[in-house]
Parts: sequence; structure tokens; C-alpha cells
Amino acid sequence: MKKALLLFGISFLILSCKEESQEKFFAKYDETAELAENQKHQNNRMKFKLIQSKYLDMNEIFKPFNKELSSFTETDYNTLKPLILEQDIPTLQTHINKGNLSYEKLVLFYLYRIRKFESDTTKSLNSIIALNPNILKEARKKDQEKAAKSKYSLYGMPILLKDNINTNNMATTAGAIALAENKNTNDAFIVSKLKENGALILGKVNLSEWAYFFCSGCPLGYSAIGGQTLNPYGRRLFETGGSSAGSGVVVAANFAVAAVGTETSGSITSPSSQNSVVGLKPTIGVLSRTGIVPISSTLDTPGPMTKNVIDNAIFLQAMLGYDQQDEASTTKNFTLEKSYDQIEKTLLEGKRFGVLKGLLSDSIYKNTIEKIRNAGAEIIEINPERASLPGFLTLLNIDMKHDLPKYLKQEADKNVKVTSVKDVTVFNRKDSVLRFPYGQQLFEGIVNDTTSLTTLATIKKQLQSNGKKYLQDLDDKKLDAILSINNYHSGVAAVAQYPTLTVPMSYKESGEPISLTFIGLPLSESNLLKVGYAFEQLTKVRKMPKGYE
Repeated sequence: MKKALLLFGISFLILSCKEESQEKFFAKYDETAELAENQKHQNNRMKFKLIQSKYLDMNEIFKPFNKELSSFTETDYNTLKPLILEQDIPTLQTHINKGNLSYEKLVLFYLYRIRKFESDTTKSLNSIIALNPNILKEARKKDQEKAAKSKYSLYGMPILLKDNINTNNMATTAGAIALAENKNTNDAFIVSKLKENGALILGKVNLSEWAYFFCSGCPLGYSAIGGQTLNPYGRRLFETGGSSAGSGVVVAANFAVAAVGTETSGSITSPSSQNSVVGLKPTIGVLSRTGIVPISSTLDTPGPMTKNVIDNAIFLQAMLGYDQQDEASTTKNFTLEKSYDQIEKTLLEGKRFGVLKGLLSDSIYKNTIEKIRNAGAEIIEINPERASLPGFLTLLNIDMKHDLPKYLKQEADKNVKVTSVKDVTVFNRKDSVLRFPYGQQLFEGIVNDTTSLTTLATIKKQLQSNGKKYLQDLDDKKLDAILSINNYHSGVAAVAQYPTLTVPMSYKESGEPISLTFIGLPLSESNLLKVGYAFEQLTKVRKMPKGYE
């Protein structure tokens, strides 16, 4: 009897160990050779000091899904691939309405795919910081309810958020260990709107720490929480763009239907361009900033990042809503074209675009302009005087000096001990290797900047005036948009508070993505989406990153 019990106990332990081992898909690896290789990179920001997160345990993040994923096979995954990969929202909703797909299977597909690639040391992108532990339960509930009434709906679609956006069941860290305990928060206003419209919040993604207003000259897409985000089009070869690095990467790699990014100056435009995805930086106030870790209440805005333009329009619509807590909120007076077929019917013929003469030396830009001209658009060459942006850094410094304490007091978990930028710098010095391996020069600059609010008001006024002057051809020449490359003119558009839409344009000989950016007048998002869609349909250049098909 004792022998039988002993054998049973041993068998139980073996089975337990086997079960435990099956749950551990993520293991740390020796990154010494990769780091040494990147020291030869021509771009100093690509000379990484570390790649893997020293903080996260991805096995713990995936623990809530082990049971369901254990019965989801590679065969299941491959069967669903043609239904899901690179498909737009209307197509996904059609598949679900026909019974070929379910919201639960859609979520399982993305969870499996994230684990598949992020646990592969040759493919990992370090893009995920947190996953919603209730996501499968929420997806099953969507399946029990009626499917989306319209194919142009975010209902049941798994969405990833940049990790500076509050949610009620995941920490919001902005990539900083100082905010690691920022767990008990209310949903940000835009998250509430997404949920009202039926979206599923899949999780949080990596970013440039503190939205890339922390260290000077450090790698884009690095945070102490998430490690170094990598670009799927050229892992350790191309920059991810920032600060919404994770948002761009997860959309490019098809880890979710779409992602939310945030921008102060280029932080949606840049990673969208670098990852060949569509990114919209709306007019300031079109989308609420309440519940988002700030840099600047003057310039900050969230925005949708998607694989295509029609998804971007659907996503934007789902986040709209007037927020009385946000002084800049203008959504009450803003309407988006709800008839998506109008977007889909838009042609470039008869549209008027301002083309910047200084960019025509870029052969890809020049060839693209010719394609647009041949499609019937009117091309007006413009050559505005170079915009001067004096005091731009001061604006960011003083805004963050005042805006971050407001967030920490009103929107953060009470367990977060820091109350100011200075507190964060002091906290970080207790473990510089873990908390700021690339320094915290910009935060120290904020602490030392003593510019008065009166002077700041003058700087803001001058910056906005200079930005509008550079872009005045939009109004003077009645243009639909000014056409730029990537985030080349993000600073000008930011201070003018004009919206931008970035759409994949081509790929360089190296394989690095390059995008066309449409700059429009305030509250012209609907028109930007129309002309962006027409351009997208004309060129259809976006392709999946090799190795992530």
C-alpha cells in the first residue's frame, strides 16, 4: 500500500512538473552577441545597452490564458490565419456574422500569435507590457450577445493600448518603474468610449518611457518596464519610431486589430511611418486626454493606429465624445463622416495637394507625387520659409512640470508615491542601472527649468503663430492637405495644432518602411481620412514584415 502511494505521489509530481513546464513559454536568453553587434550600428540610438526587460515576467502575464491556450493548436492557428491576418474590420465582422469566426476565437488567435512570436528569441519584439486577464470571458460574452449590427463597428474587436493610458484592471506605467504600482485607476475617457462601443481591451504595449520625454538621445521604444521594442521590418536594424513604438509594432505584426497611440510631437506619426501602418494624430481636443499620463496639456492627444484607413476611421469614431474634464475637448462640435461608404468612394481626382519643394529630392516622394498627379489630383508646389520653433522645449518642460502632478493627484493609484517630476528623478537614483540606464537628462531639465507661466503663455502663442504661418498655404491655396514624409513636419503641425494622417508610401531598398503624411486644417479629420483612403487604394503598398506572416 505504501509502495502504491509512493508511486502515485511520484507520478503526481512528474505530472505537476510537466504541467508547470508546459506553462513556461518565455525564457531569458544571452543577448551579449546581439548587443555587441548593435554597437556597430551607424545610428547611435540603435547602440542598445539591453534588449530584454529586466522587470517583466511574460510567463506570469500569460498565466490566466494557459488553460484555454493549451487546447488551441497550431492547426487552429493556421486555419484562422487567412480569416484574420491583414484583414480590415468590415471583413472580420463579416466573417463573424457568417459564423466562420467568433470573437473568442479572434482573441485566442491574437493571444496565441503574441506568445508564438514573443517567446521566440529570434523574433521577439518586446511589444507587450500587460494583458487583460478577463479578455476571453469578455469575448465569450460578446459571442453570446448579438454580433455587431454594422460591419463598420469596433464591437468585439481586440484593441491594444499604449501603456500611458489608464485602465481599471491593468497597471498604467508609462514604461517607468516609478509607476509600477499605478494599478487601481479608472478607465481613461477614451477607454470608456471604446468599451461603450463594444471594443475588447486586449492589453497594454511598450513605449518610449515617459513618452520619450525622459532621456536624451536614448533608443526609441525603450522603457525600464518593457525593455527595448524592436521593429519587425528590421529587428535591431531599423528604429521603431516613438514614442508609441509598441502601438506601431503590434499593428504591423498583427498582434491585435488595432492600437491606440499618443502624440505630443511625432509620437504617432513616427512609429506609424517606421512600421508601415496608418496613424492619425487628431486635432487637439477631438479625443479626450483624461486618464492619460501627460507631457503637455497644450499638445497631447491620443490617436488610432491601424493597418488601413477604413479601420482608422472606425476606430476614431469609437473614441469620440465630449469630455467636460478636458478643457481642450472640442468633440461636442466635431462630426466624423459616419457613412463609411463615402470614404470608400473618394477619389484623388480634383483634390488639391501642397507638395513641399524641399522634399522632391527624395525619389520615393517624387515618384509618389507623380502617381497622385496621374490619378487626377492637382499638385501645387509650395516652399514655405523654414519654421522657427523657439521655446518648444520650454513649453514641454513647464507643461509637464505642472501637468504630471495633476495626473498623479487626480488620476493615479494612491499607492504611487511620487508626486512630481522631481520625485521621479530622486526615486530613480536609488537604482540607476535598472531605472535609467540611458540617463534621465530631460527630466532633470524639467526640474531645473524655472520659466514662469506668464512667459510660457507668450511662448505658446508665438509657437502656434509660427506653425500656422508655415502651413498657411492650406488656407490660402484651398488645399486638401500638405504632403510630407514620415514625421518630418510633426513639430510644425503640433504647435499649429493641425491634424496629420500617415499612410504607408513605400519601402526603401533596405526594406525600411517610408510613409506619406497628410497635414490638414483643424477638424479636417474626415477629409484627411477620405484622401488618405483614396491614396491607399491607389498604391496598396503595405505588406507584412517578413518572418511574421
